[in-house]
Amino acid sequence: MDPNHPTQPLSAAVLDQLFLAARTHNAWLDRPVDASLLRRIYELARMAPPAANCQPARIVFVTSAAAKEKLRPALAPGNVDKTMAAPATAIVAGDAKFYEQMGKLFPARPEMGASLGGMPEAAREAMILQNTSLQAAYVIVAARSLGLDCGPMGGFDKAKVDAAFFADRSWRSSVLINLGYGDPAKLYPRNPRLGFDEACTIE
Repeated sequence: MDPNHPTQPLSAAVLDQLFLAARTHNAWLDRPVDASLLRRIYELARMAPPAANCQPARIVFVTSAAAKEKLRPALAPGNVDKTMAAPATAIVAGDAKFYEQMGKLFPARPEMGASLGGMPEAAREAMILQNTSLQAAYVIVAARSLGLDCGPMGGFDKAKVDAAFFADRSWRSSVLINLGYGDPAKLYPRNPRLGFDEACTIE
């Protein structure tokens, strides 16, 4: 191992678990996800980098029957059954007042909170969306690394979710991620991906 660069490529088995063999699941085994595992997902995901360590993502892990019923009316019809069956659903939201935490998150530049808070609203909203999306992806990778399967979804009414879960908060929903142990017998065939030459250039 190079002491000046201690990180090494991950094993093929790990790459399979995170990316190559991992699938988006729509059906779930009847196996609960412990709250300690949900906490561990966040503890891992929070360490990955958003811009300026701004960390706008906020997460509600929906696990109880009562909370699932709060979520149900906001779901697109095709997402109801799989979400009700999932042991947990992460509502990943962005905090409109994320900048209030910048003194803690970026202590080397205590003025950053006021600077970000004073941004034009459209620019601030774009920053929230970009970095919340990044953090949602980190949640997926963290969950997979801990042996869980994921089913991310955009098919839901954000206004209804926000009214049901964030009425007294500055959080705004971005994406839902079903979490649990997927049923491999009910997977659809994997759809194609674009090849490198179709999606990338090296310049």
